[in-house]
Amino acid sequence: MNPRGNPAPLAEARRRHSLDKRARVLTVLATLEKQGKPLTFAAVARAARVSTWLTYASGVREHIEAAQLRQAHSTPPSAATASPPSALSLRTELEIARQEIKGLRDERDRLQAALRHQLGYQLDAIHAADAATRADELTARNQDLTRQLQEASAENVTCRARITALEDDLTAARTSLRRMIRDENLR
Repeated sequence: MNPRGNPAPLAEARRRHSLDKRARVLTVLATLEKQGKPLTFAAVARAARVSTWLTYASGVREHIEAAQLRQAHSTPPSAATASPPSALSLRTELEIARQEIKGLRDERDRLQAALRHQLGYQLDAIHAADAATRADELTARNQDLTRQLQEASAENVTCRARITALEDDLTAARTSLRRMIRDENLR
């Protein structure tokens, strides 16, 4: 951002710079086509001193592809006029190809990660309704089990009280039986 905080001049400068690069690519493309040189995206990028990415960008790619089609339909240059590529140019082409491959692999990895995240979100959305239904079922089951536990606890308290009363009755019956047996034996 510039010191005054106004991004418009910077945006305008960036737009002009982008248009200049695109115009340079189109000029170089026309020159290479007139010279009858092979038209590749890398060759056009190198001659125009721009990134290869720009030559594949929408609005530029179409012009290069059209020129390649025109060149393919024109008469091929004779073998005598075509010179074999130099080792330096082959190394340069190889390095450019490696950079493009690296960029494409990076882009592929980014797109795969984005796709994984998107699919995860979609699966979460699909299972959200099922999860809510399952949560409702589990809540109802939990309430039912809690009610059953309370009933069983109340019944347990009642049974313990009855056991205590029966044990007291049994103790009293034994005591009474002993007295009767003792009284009978004493007579």
